[in-house]
Amino acid sequence: MTEIRKGLAGVVVDETAVSKVNPDTNSLLYRGYPVQELAAHCSVEEVAHLLWHGELPDARQLEALRREERSRRALPETVRRVVELLPASAHPMDVVRTAVSAIGAADPSTNASAEADLDRALTLFALLPAVVAYTQRRRRGLDLVEPRDDLDYSRNFLWMTFGEEPSDVDADAFRVSMVLYAEHSFNASTFTARVITSTLADLYSAVTGAIGALKGPLHGGANEAVMGVFEEIGSPERVEEWLDRVRAEKRKVMGFGHRVYKNGDSRVPTMKAALDTLVADRGATDVAELYDALERGMTERTGIRPNLDYPSGPAYALLGFDPAVFTPLFVASRVLGWTAHIVEQRASNALIRPLSEYVGPDERHVPSSPVE
Repeated sequence: MTEIRKGLAGVVVDETAVSKVNPDTNSLLYRGYPVQELAAHCSVEEVAHLLWHGELPDARQLEALRREERSRRALPETVRRVVELLPASAHPMDVVRTAVSAIGAADPSTNASAEADLDRALTLFALLPAVVAYTQRRRRGLDLVEPRDDLDYSRNFLWMTFGEEPSDVDADAFRVSMVLYAEHSFNASTFTARVITSTLADLYSAVTGAIGALKGPLHGGANEAVMGVFEEIGSPERVEEWLDRVRAEKRKVMGFGHRVYKNGDSRVPTMKAALDTLVADRGATDVAELYDALERGMTERTGIRPNLDYPSGPAYALLGFDPAVFTPLFVASRVLGWTAHIVEQRASNALIRPLSEYVGPDERHVPSSPVE
């Protein structure tokens, strides 16, 4: 009998040089570099260059990337009109997905070379902060804030969202989150992007499909769901009672567990440190106490540890983002990894077309006499 690997668990489908998750050493590498080192020392722009080109940029390369990214930040009028046609109450992931389609529809080029796709990747990297920021502002009844070309990627993102320059603490915590979310091997959305690319569809179609995959709560939607968990629990004193009820109901606790990591998500300590700086800056001890109580309760009862979504959710909340915008923030970062994989897939392509085991009725035939 054919062995069925539900969810492709344990199936190696291709090679990649973009990133590696090593569950044995609990490490995540971008092009060979430990992600915690990149988060400690590199800007988002440097990580973008690394993922796209395989190496960290030198000073000249970094300056060229920064100059180009800053020149493309403003929303094109056509994309802005598309966003404004959508209800302000629409889920931000739907807005971002639609905006990427609109950006792609406005690109007349059919050039599918690696150089052309990397140029498209840079455009999406530059424009997605404006899309996400404007989406949150529209939900609050606020006007668009135009980008600034004197601010780096992270500071400009926060500027466009909140209309004021961020503090160093806020800008650095946000930068860390963007670096940590940028890439993670053959996850569901990345694999979706590679499947679409394998048909020789364009980069925008692949990214749009990846956004759809990321919307699901078992993938990217978990960081948004974490704040729902916090709200439902309410206070550290209620954690034990809440866990009793959740376990009795056999509910999944969002923000905990990972398909790949068995000994804890390697990105969590770095993001937790960034969260701690925000907590200290704001005196948000209530957030820290609830966070610690739930983590402790889950670890003691189940042995299941947090994933990256657990510390990033409260960090984004403290920065001022609405929970519905958390996963679009993930998109703005992960577009770097997606596009690196799209280029890699196209360079050595084979149509991804798995088989299935049929379990329906045996062959049968339509009756010769019509039913009266």
